[in-house]
Amino acid sequence: MRIGIDLGGTKIEAIVLADDGRIQARRRVPAPRGDYHATVTALRDLTAAIAAEAGGAATTAPIGVGIPGTISPATGLIKNANSTWLIGHPLDRDLAEATGRRVRLANDANCFALSEASDGAGAGKAVVFGAILGTGCGAGIVINGQALTGPNAIAGEWGHNPLPWPQPDELPGPYCYCGKHGCQETFFSGTGLELDFRRHTGRVLDGPSIVAAAEAGDAAAEATLQRYEHRLARGLAAILNVLDPDIVVLGGGLSNLARLYETVPRLWDAYAFSDTVTTTLAKNHHGDSSGVRGAAWLWTPEETR
Repeated sequence: MRIGIDLGGTKIEAIVLADDGRIQARRRVPAPRGDYHATVTALRDLTAAIAAEAGGAATTAPIGVGIPGTISPATGLIKNANSTWLIGHPLDRDLAEATGRRVRLANDANCFALSEASDGAGAGKAVVFGAILGTGCGAGIVINGQALTGPNAIAGEWGHNPLPWPQPDELPGPYCYCGKHGCQETFFSGTGLELDFRRHTGRVLDGPSIVAAAEAGDAAAEATLQRYEHRLARGLAAILNVLDPDIVVLGGGLSNLARLYETVPRLWDAYAFSDTVTTTLAKNHHGDSSGVRGAAWLWTPEETR
């Protein structure tokens, strides 16, 4: 048994997960904003409450936490976090001291991929690439059941590579918050989809409205989705050429666009460096729960006994 926590910018969700993947208890609380020490306190109190609710082995279970950032291998402190008040702090050590438990942290995209590889859409697959197409565009890599972090703790930072095989009208690409132009996040995120539609039409619609307009016969909306599919196919073909995963699992809001799973694999064949592509493109199995489940799976059953 282990405790998984998904530490977001506005909410914190925690579960107690049994070895067979069943959730024994679940709680969600608002996340303190701008206050590191209040965040540690909230994590401590939530851990105590959910462990008491589940009882049994949960009272001593280790904690896995998914965060919107990662731990710097150089300093042991949080870096690259959207929740900027976490940056520069030893969150794993502080939480371990506050709770008296073993603690592991991982990037939230890694947790998503680990969840889907453990008992989700990628279960039983040796190499899983989990891509999140949401407000941003991140990814995680799981190989033989283990999340790949890398010596620089940036494995899977797919969104901050340039769009492969760019068309003339895609250069230099939209400005990205990282300071560069043309990052894949500026094309593959929900925000990127909306900005592309606005650039070509002068109209402002959110992602679901663009999809609805395309389904209703709006030619401009349909063209936007076709551009998106072609770009996503190129982006994932680059992953196939380097990682050659058994399966690519999509998460985030745009993973709900059913047409992607038929169109993108048909398009990526032209860019993958192979005479045949057997990699599967699949929607996530656990939805919004993938992050918190993956955080719990940072501890193997053997380690929790």
